[in-house]
Amino acid sequence: MPPERRDVARRLGLSLAMVSRLMLLASLSWVMGLKADLFHVLDQGISGRDLVLLLGGLFLLYKASHEIFIEVEADEEDKPPETDPAALKAAGKKLFWTIIGQIAVIDIVFSLDSVITAVGMVDNLAVMAAAVVAAVGVMLFAAKPIGDFVDSHPSVKVLALAFLVMVGMVLVGEAFDMHVPKGYIYTAMAFSLAVEALNIRARKKRKAARHSASAA
Repeated sequence: MPPERRDVARRLGLSLAMVSRLMLLASLSWVMGLKADLFHVLDQGISGRDLVLLLGGLFLLYKASHEIFIEVEADEEDKPPETDPAALKAAGKKLFWTIIGQIAVIDIVFSLDSVITAVGMVDNLAVMAAAVVAAVGVMLFAAKPIGDFVDSHPSVKVLALAFLVMVGMVLVGEAFDMHVPKGYIYTAMAFSLAVEALNIRARKKRKAARHSASAA
């Protein structure tokens, strides 16, 4: 997206995601029905929830792998134009609603299990709705600074895409009842971020040292 439209796309996409979460909460019987098996494959029951997680995980794997290829392997001429204002404007008009739709759909995939869990933990719909609004409010507040930071640090961007690959694999595993403790995932992410923070600090020190040497 063109830089001047990224914040609008984030906010609109997350707002639609909040609406979709509230709609999921409003249709509790349908959401709980997603846990019922629709058919079996090799004695493995496949429910509506499993299909949503599987398709969402595969989409994440494709999208993240494609973006990693563009960042790491693609030649400059293969990359989408990032500095041509006219090209950015045309691409923004074409992709604006597609990107917003992707944000909303992926948020449904991410939130489905949490909504099902919330239904089993809390009987008061108002409490669950308030939690959804608060969560999306935090995302709306944090989306721009985090997005800007990731865009300004290419290595962090690749790391974030690698996280999406990991999450996609976890979603595919969850679709086939292979449950991975969330603590393992969060620990791996936190460790990777800590290492990358050290790398960023080291690069800044080397850059400052070279600047000082050239000035001298």
